[in-house]
Amino acid sequence: MTSTTKKITFAGMSLALAFLLPYLIGQIPDIGRALSPMHIPVLICGFICGGPYGLIVGFIAPLLSSIDGMPPIFPTGTAMAFELAAYGLASGLLYKLLPKKTPYIYVSLVLSMLVGRVVWGIAMFVIALFAADIQFGLPAFLAGAFINAVPGIILHIVLIPVIIMALKKARLMFNE
Repeated sequence: MTSTTKKITFAGMSLALAFLLPYLIGQIPDIGRALSPMHIPVLICGFICGGPYGLIVGFIAPLLSSIDGMPPIFPTGTAMAFELAAYGLASGLLYKLLPKKTPYIYVSLVLSMLVGRVVWGIAMFVIALFAADIQFGLPAFLAGAFINAVPGIILHIVLIPVIIMALKKARLMFNE
């Protein structure tokens, strides 16, 4: 099996997980929202397959999931599409560029999460410019990107590097 075939296969599995995890975890809505389960497979896809695959999976996942209304396509799903695309792209590019040592997995992850949250804020700001019923300012950005996201941020920082290290040990990293 070629590397491209492996990347496409893993990207497809990541997209399926990004669609499935919110339903599994979201049975308790407050916990589901707080843990940001859709972000996990997108970030992992970027690490494993590379930035372009992570970008595509990240952009498609919330839009595809919006078909069932979770998240609603506008404004949440639309802003999330840009946020997750940034996560996937940044995690793939940073992992490829930085040394392949454990501390840099954390650096890549944290920087990717920051980039994605900034992109989400920009997307929400632009949406608010054109949608009269949506108010979005600095307090809403800080609350949505950081304060309300603390449980998900902690989960991602604990879980994702462990998964990446295990996949690296199993020689399942296609972005090196």
